[in-house]
Amino acid sequence: MSEKLARIIEKIEQAEAGVLSTGIRRGLEKESLRIDTEGGLSQQPHPAALGAALTHRFITTDYSEALLEFVTPATGDVEGLLTFLTQLHRFTYRNIGTEKLWVNSMPCILHGEDSIPIAQYGESNAGRMKTVYRQGLAYRYGKLMQTISGIHFNFSLDDRFWRVYRDISGSTLPLRDFKSEGYLGLMRAFYRHDWVIPYLFGASPAVCGSFLKGRAHHLKPLGEHSFYLPYATSLRLSDLGYQSDAQATVHLSLNSLDEYTDSLVKATTESYPPYRQIGVLVDGQYRQLNDSLLQIENEYYATMRPKRVTQSGERPSHALRDRGVEYIELRSLDLDPFLPVGIDGDGIRFLDLMMISCLLEPSPPMDWDEFRRVRATRSQIAELGREPGFVLTKADGQRCSVQRCGLELIDRLEPLADCLSRYDQGYRTALSQKRRLFEDPALTPSARVLDGIHDHDDTFFYFAKAQAEHHENVFKHDEFDPDFGSCFQEEAASSLERAQQMEEEDEQDFETFLDQYFGR
Repeated sequence: MSEKLARIIEKIEQAEAGVLSTGIRRGLEKESLRIDTEGGLSQQPHPAALGAALTHRFITTDYSEALLEFVTPATGDVEGLLTFLTQLHRFTYRNIGTEKLWVNSMPCILHGEDSIPIAQYGESNAGRMKTVYRQGLAYRYGKLMQTISGIHFNFSLDDRFWRVYRDISGSTLPLRDFKSEGYLGLMRAFYRHDWVIPYLFGASPAVCGSFLKGRAHHLKPLGEHSFYLPYATSLRLSDLGYQSDAQATVHLSLNSLDEYTDSLVKATTESYPPYRQIGVLVDGQYRQLNDSLLQIENEYYATMRPKRVTQSGERPSHALRDRGVEYIELRSLDLDPFLPVGIDGDGIRFLDLMMISCLLEPSPPMDWDEFRRVRATRSQIAELGREPGFVLTKADGQRCSVQRCGLELIDRLEPLADCLSRYDQGYRTALSQKRRLFEDPALTPSARVLDGIHDHDDTFFYFAKAQAEHHENVFKHDEFDPDFGSCFQEEAASSLERAQQMEEEDEQDFETFLDQYFGR
């Protein structure tokens, strides 16, 4: 496979040198809980100094009012991407008083579901819709699951690359269709290899006991207040994380864009009996947006999604159907608590290599049985990935050790790393760093987290709080770029104005707004 990949890369380079390297665009969405001085979930509203969560381009909230989400612009500059995210954190720390940002994917101390405030977005119809959607998630899945944090990696290649690649492929498809097919092929190939993500990036082998209170589980006690699995990599990606028995029946086909959007629309329009029992509008209050299996497209807990930026009032499925796939969103990355912003340049560059390799390798159609197999393998790695002698089942049915499969993957990425290193030496470094993690599982983030917990009286909370305090000091005392500060202050002020304007300009009642959005 590495020889075939090398030949394709050579053809691309001959057609237009550097088009692979310069064509990459990536962005990050990083979640962090706000915590109070005691290490519990903040009960304070989203700070006004950070702007309006509904309309701010870079700082918003996810499920909870206390769950911040930092969003970077798409860029081709890895270091610029990390600088932007770092400066967002520095700005935030200057505007949240005595609170801190939790740096682990699994949450801080929780005091039951009532202690988790649902995000509020104002009185505009768009803002109310976002809050009602989250209320629906609470009824469907509970609030605890929604406090888990992670990083989303958004990846694309520019049209210049796609034109070169289409010419090499000999395709006569319109560029939009060729890109969509290419991105879906990338996703199929990535799913066949995505067990490597929890192994290399997983950093959640343990949880605070408060997260498990009243829940059935098979974790082992660790100290007096924590639970873990000794060889786990990412409990966030296990059955304790973003999982849904109802959604397990949903198969969104990645074999064509029409199949994908059709199955997504079906899941968001057909009534689902258990959710019908919850009710939609009950005693004058909305409990959920609708009683479909998915209220909206983003409710589907996929580890990867094909995406396109939507226009105002446009549904994601319609945007994909009408204008094609624009980028890929990878959603399975844990926060690395040893890194100030949860990820570093080596991690980003390795993901670049994975994405491009999956795009360029053959990717036959994937049926439902294969999808279930690769998902099962990912779940096994999430719970047992560092177990000595553990043997995994690859997508093609072959079995091999984690170490052997991982090193084979690293070897296959070598030609691509060589190519991209002509323009950025960091790719060679990134690949070598990940190779060491397969050679020695003790170097993985999950193993290091367990070591850290052992050093803090076998208590997840003590370790995580110490890391949060360490990163707080970094962000508060390192230099804050005044240009970024001015940019973020201006965005905060203008976001508040935009949110107010939306409330003033709303002329429809909320029910009519929803009917129009869903096309009812």
